[in-house]
Parts: sequence; structure tokens; C-alpha cells
Amino acid sequence: MNNATPTVTAPPTTTTDAITLDAVTKRYASAAGDVTALQGITHTFAPHTFTAVMGPSGSGKSTLLQCAAGLDQPSSGSVWIGDVELGRLGEVQATELRRRAMGFVFQSYNLLPALTAYDNVALPLRLAGQRPRRDVVLGALATVGLGNHHRRRPAELSGGQQQRVAIARALVARPSVVFADEPTGALDRATSRDVLAQLRAAVDRDGLTIVMVTHDPVAAATADSVLFLQDGRVVGSLTSATATQIAAAMSEMER
Repeated sequence: MNNATPTVTAPPTTTTDAITLDAVTKRYASAAGDVTALQGITHTFAPHTFTAVMGPSGSGKSTLLQCAAGLDQPSSGSVWIGDVELGRLGEVQATELRRRAMGFVFQSYNLLPALTAYDNVALPLRLAGQRPRRDVVLGALATVGLGNHHRRRPAELSGGQQQRVAIARALVARPSVVFADEPTGALDRATSRDVLAQLRAAVDRDGLTIVMVTHDPVAAATADSVLFLQDGRVVGSLTSATATQIAAAMSEMER
């Protein structure tokens, strides 16, 4: 693996990078004492790229994702979305930025069971104070192959279909960045390939930036690059790697 963690010598002043983490450290208090989940991570995610984040259990993958998305605050260091420093935003401003510029896809789908697929996808627009246009919502569902399923509720959909609804929901507001946390973790291999193809298309077709946490080398091979974490630190990266190369890198880390 290559060490490829560019140093940020000054806060960014342009939107050259989609996401910048500058010396980000995150500590948690626990009954056994303080736990350091991230240790001074500095990394930039270029726009219009798909990055997979991998590492052993407890390496800090999900914490990195949460800090990058502003869902959790770092203990020290700074996080930037474009030229906006998240730490300088108030709670209302941060919420508005997430609704406007970010989309989220999780392993558990997080769909509201009482709402139809249509209303689940329309929800981010409603929360942002917009009146969802029917053609926009149906278009988002059609993009993930579910244009004819808009009246169905989550219980009437398969796991893969629910995850595709979640992807449509993440994309409907046209965010610049999508964060995905184990989006294929609960899916079978064939359905995983379908979901990953949808995420890949969002980068290639729509120019989004995607940061995806995964434990699966096959899923990670869909990305442009893979960032490896261990003990809260970036320990290497691979670009345009195959699943075999990624699995070998993970095995090397776990020795």
C-alpha cells in the first residue's frame, strides 16, 4: 500500500476539494477510560470521486464518516465541505448544509415504514422547506429502477429495493456529497452489485462525490480509491484496485 495522505498546510479557501479533514482527532469517554477513535487524520477527498474507507473493526471508519459529515464533532482539528468549515457553523446552519449539500445511505436503510417509497424519497425536500415536484421524485425513483414502485411501502419491498429507495432519497436533493455507511452490508451478492452500480453511476453520471465505509473488498473495488485505516490513523491507500488486491492489503494489515 502507498501512504497517500496529503498534508493540509492551511485551511482551504476554494472548493477544489469536496471534503477536507485537517488534523482530525476524536476521543470518547468510556467506563474503561478515554478512547481515541481518530488520531490526527489529514486527508482530502477530491470532487466527483468515489472513495471506499476500509480497516479492521475499531479502526475508526464510521467515526471518520460521521465527523466528515458533521454528524459528530471532532475533539480537535477541522472538517471542511468545500470552503465551509463545519466547526464554525451553528446547529441550524449545519443542519441546513447537510440538507442542501449532503446525502446519506446507511446499512439499515432508515426508511419510514408508514410512508410510501415516493414519500420517503420526497422527505428530504419537505424537510428543507420545499414543495417536492412529482416529476423530480418519480425521476429519482426511476433512476434507481423503481419508477413503478412509488406507491409501495418499505415492507412491500425487498431489501435491495429498500436500499435503492434510500439511494434515490439521498440523490433527490442533488447533493454534492453522499456518505454511505456499509450500504451493502445486509444484502446478498447480486443485490449488492446492483446497489453499487447505482452509486457508481451517481459519480460517473451526476458528478457526485461519494465516501463509502465498507468491509467488503468487492464493494470497495467499485470505488476509484480505497483509504485504509488502522487504530484511528490512515495507513495507506490504493487506486483503481481489484478486489483481490484490496483483500490482500486488508490481510497484510491484520497480520
